[in-house]
Amino acid sequence: MIFTSRFAPSPTGPLHLGHAYSALLAHDLAQDRQGRFLLRIEDIDTSRARAEYEAQIYEDLTWLGVTWETPVLRQSKNMKIYRQAIDTLWKSGLIYPCTCNRRDIQAALSAPQEGVVLTGPDGPIYPGTCRHVADPDTPIPDDAALRLNMARALPLLRELRYTETGEAAGTVDFTNEDLTQTLGDIVLARRDMGTSYHLSVVLDDAAQGITDVVRGADLAEVTRIHVVLQRLLNLPTPVYHHHRLIRDETGKRLAKRDDARAIARYRAEGATPNDICAMIGLPARQALGAASSATTSPPRTAR
Repeated sequence: MIFTSRFAPSPTGPLHLGHAYSALLAHDLAQDRQGRFLLRIEDIDTSRARAEYEAQIYEDLTWLGVTWETPVLRQSKNMKIYRQAIDTLWKSGLIYPCTCNRRDIQAALSAPQEGVVLTGPDGPIYPGTCRHVADPDTPIPDDAALRLNMARALPLLRELRYTETGEAAGTVDFTNEDLTQTLGDIVLARRDMGTSYHLSVVLDDAAQGITDVVRGADLAEVTRIHVVLQRLLNLPTPVYHHHRLIRDETGKRLAKRDDARAIARYRAEGATPNDICAMIGLPARQALGAASSATTSPPRTAR
């Protein structure tokens, strides 16, 4: 099996130093193993995605010396595949519609009889207000979020584990009890999006043949969600490499709103790709070529 990694940014803001670290690490791991490196644009949040940010992603990565295969997969062009997975889960009775908003959930969790509020990687564990077994013969509603009925999914989930090759290398096992207490009925399709990050990333990794997912340690906790979906949809589980986060002087991890750490800003101030590597603790790039100083046009993308 050919080692295949990817970098999957969202075009909702400028790439920062943390993105540079993740992209270079995934890219160089693929090159070291004579494998493949893919770029995916995760633009399912159409309310925030911007064409100018997508163009800047291509420019910044090319300047850093990152190369990738084309065409580039854009999630907004992949909605049919996500819908097919939702249909499969719906017909299996594994998802149900939920009309609760954040205020409803918070109010339910704050009720005196609820006791301790459990929190998972997606926030407070859903209290089950709308939980029921949906009729698989009825149409999927368009005016509600769709949640995984974890209680019905548990009998289908056995020997849950994945391989980690990051700083916490080894086999990571988790149990059905872990799923109940730390995940609960997660949202698989938002009413304004038709899918979710968790569902789309799992389907895209499988479709692109990703063998090794390289991403930040802040996403390590959601890996259990992804393994659950892989099992339920009969998809392969990649190897995961969760790397350290790039932080500012105060120890806070970087965010897109922190334009002071944007790659484009460093470029405009005269920094070189090797300056960026020094900032994030990676070795200098030996041969960047003319592309490192060029501005490129967006590459051909998958339709």
